[in-house]
Amino acid sequence: MDAVKTLEELESIYDATVPGAITKVSTRITPLYQQWIDASRFLILSTIGPEGTDASPRGDDGPVVQVVDDKTIWLPDWRGNNRLDSLRNIVRDSRVSFMFMVPGCRNVVRANGSAILTADVNATSQFMRNGKRPRTVIVFSVGEVYYQCAKALMRSGLWIADDESDRVPTAGQFNKEFISDLDVTAYDEGYDEYAKERMW
Repeated sequence: MDAVKTLEELESIYDATVPGAITKVSTRITPLYQQWIDASRFLILSTIGPEGTDASPRGDDGPVVQVVDDKTIWLPDWRGNNRLDSLRNIVRDSRVSFMFMVPGCRNVVRANGSAILTADVNATSQFMRNGKRPRTVIVFSVGEVYYQCAKALMRSGLWIADDESDRVPTAGQFNKEFISDLDVTAYDEGYDEYAKERMW
């Protein structure tokens, strides 16, 4: 299989960039972009490090981030599995991207920029929840922000497709591939209760 090896070759395959794809880009968070971000409870965090790239889902039961000003976003790092892939990457390479999604909306909003990680109590205490606060906060500096057109979500029918969860493995089934004596049913049926006290 032949690879596309040059930018000239790549650009010869496609038509010219749609003008609106350029004019919609902002170097700051405009009021309308902030409205979208404030409505988003879910994003994909993309980072890069020496081992390669990483994309991590982040979610909350309210706004997933806090917009501090028109160039700064704070993302709390709530409890997870402690792999720290994204956080290790940020410490070593500050390039970061966010993709914000809103249920039912076919557009997404993308933000590219740089980030640092802080454990400063003045930042982590902004996200206090039931006496708990995140151990760290990702402090994101906006380089550019723009909405992505709806075609990908239209093609996938993401928000209108039927529930297809019965077609894919459960978390317990995934784990069973690596832990032979795992009780899959107990794991899957007990997970919601297990997670309830470990969300924040």
